[in-house]
Formats: sequence, structure tokens, C-alpha cells
Amino acid sequence: MKKVGFALTSSYCTTETILPILALLVKTGYDVIPIMAEGIFTNNTRFGKSAEIINQIETITNKKIISTIVEAEKFGPSEKLDILVIAPATGNTIAKLAHGITDTTVTMAAKATLRNQIPVVIGVSTNDGLGMNGENIFKLYNTKGIYFIPFGQDDHQTKPNSLIAHYELLIKTMEAALENRQIQPLLQPY
Repeated sequence: MKKVGFALTSSYCTTETILPILALLVKTGYDVIPIMAEGIFTNNTRFGKSAEIINQIETITNKKIISTIVEAEKFGPSEKLDILVIAPATGNTIAKLAHGITDTTVTMAAKATLRNQIPVVIGVSTNDGLGMNGENIFKLYNTKGIYFIPFGQDDHQTKPNSLIAHYELLIKTMEAALENRQIQPLLQPY
């Protein structure tokens, strides 16, 4: 059974999309360890209350959520994962990863995982992927050990710089990443 760290960042509007994917991973037989960024772990928004989201995730995975930098650091030396998924990955998290900034639970989980040469899969969810954050996405695309769920523009008319992953391709992306290859095509229409 593959041990999957599944990290959610604060793309609040994408959380509802992610919950069924978590359930599918568990149903498929993956051992899913939930990890949450501080923002989504503590903030209530119009997309949901943090306590309800935490309860749903812990019920689906039957595990306590990793929610601190100290808890996430263990994925380096003592509790190695087989793969880490960051989905949704906000532009903020992508920028921090691209520049080696490790000041959140999710970026620490990524650093600890990459330290062991274990793949990290990123599911983009950002309103500025074709703007200021584009360079960070493509910097990570060229970084050893990092793989992307294919993505596209989700609403090119009202949000022309927005990108979002095709989350339905997560398992295929994970399987490819475990074989050290990027699923193609990377850019896919919505």
C-alpha cells in the first residue's frame, strides 16, 4: 500500500472538488496522510468552515491532519512517504516552493519529501498562473522530483490568468510520477 501525503493549501473554492478525490484515493487502497496549510486549517470562508472541512478530511482518511511545520518535518528523516500530492496548490505555495521558502506546513512537507528524492505532485489552482506566477510554475516544472497534474485555463474570459489542474487526472499523474515521468500533455483545455 502506497503512503501518500495529501496536502491542501488555501484555495478555498477548490476544497469541495478535492474531498471526493481524497475519498477515491482511500477507496483505491492508498494510505492517505492529510496535511493542511495553516490558512485552510484555521479560516472560515464562504466556501466552508474550517472545523467542518477538517472533520470531513479526518473522516475520509481516518487520520489526524498534519497542521504544523514540526509535524510535517518528520516526512524527511523518520516517516518517509511514497509520494506527496499538493492539491490544490495556490500561487503563494508554488512561489514559495520555487524559491525554497519553507515557512508553512505544506512547504515543509514538500522539502522533507524532496530531501528523500520522493516525488511531489502539484495540482495548480491559481488566479495568476499566466501572470506573475507563471515563472514559478515553469521553474518547478524543470525541477527534479516535481510533477504536475495537467492543467488549463478554467475561465479565460473573466479570469484570463487563472489556471487549474484537471484533478480527475490525479491518479494517472501519481502513477507516472512514481515512475519518474511527467504525464502528458501538461497543458489541456478546460
